[in-house]
Amino acid sequence: MDAVIVGIDVAKDKLDVAVRSSGERFVVSRAEAGLEELKNRLRKLGVAVVGLEATGGYETVVAASLSAAGLPVVVVNPAQVRAFANALGKRAKTDPIDAAVIAHFVEATKPSVRPPPDEATRQLSDLVSRRSQILAMIVAEQQRKKHRPNTRMLASIERLLAALQRELSDLDGQIREAIKASPVWCEKDQLLQSVPSVGPAVTGRLLAEMPELGSLNRRQIAALGGMAPWTRQSGRWKGKSIIGGGRAGVRSALFRGALVAVVKHNRTLKAFYERLSAAGKEKMVALIAVARKLLTILNAILRDGKPWRETEAHA
Repeated sequence: MDAVIVGIDVAKDKLDVAVRSSGERFVVSRAEAGLEELKNRLRKLGVAVVGLEATGGYETVVAASLSAAGLPVVVVNPAQVRAFANALGKRAKTDPIDAAVIAHFVEATKPSVRPPPDEATRQLSDLVSRRSQILAMIVAEQQRKKHRPNTRMLASIERLLAALQRELSDLDGQIREAIKASPVWCEKDQLLQSVPSVGPAVTGRLLAEMPELGSLNRRQIAALGGMAPWTRQSGRWKGKSIIGGGRAGVRSALFRGALVAVVKHNRTLKAFYERLSAAGKEKMVALIAVARKLLTILNAILRDGKPWRETEAHA
């Protein structure tokens, strides 16, 4: 018998469900009663895996509820599912089609089932995400300030920036306390921060969103972080290699670490960047390579349980 694979398209109020093997489709509410109905139906089907798209947080409760019921769940990248749908010629954006495509995507790619994060990890992830939101607001206000607003507008901007800076400082403290509360996180944090250019913001994001760090090989960890290049190609036409997919928050944190590294804080990575630039690589291409190398170094450091050494290759 074919393995029973289920795709779920998660919306704010409802869940569209598609069963790959039988073609069955149904809709349930995302409320508690709907989740109970969904769990009961999936248990009877004896599913091998349930796939959900990451949809801005709506999928979190669904994934946690299904996992707690003993059902195998994977959360997939929506951009990759949409690209898969385009390759199949299914360009219409409707919920039932998406649910079926998610199931087909899971069947074709066979992603690993990842256990849901525990409560401490979810809380750390929420704190790190909120920190990113506050930083984005600070940048936006700083940009407004550069446009030389009138006196009243400038005063408003200054008040808001001061409040945002206080909130940022408070969040940084909460993140540090959360990490200190876990001996495992604390040890990993110290190892990761032994690398010049890697600070609390980067390690907080990695601890919250990439628990696999240190347990995968360099190619696997690059793909998970969205740092593995792939080439757009059709017939004789071959486009540039690009990166994408993976975990966007992790990728953003790695870019920040790479930028700090090439400016002044990491002689090894700065020299690597300068070699690529001297060889004619575009600045962004070279920076992506530095971010990828930084990720493989951090992966090796946690794998080996040894802090950064300037003379060691690590990766």
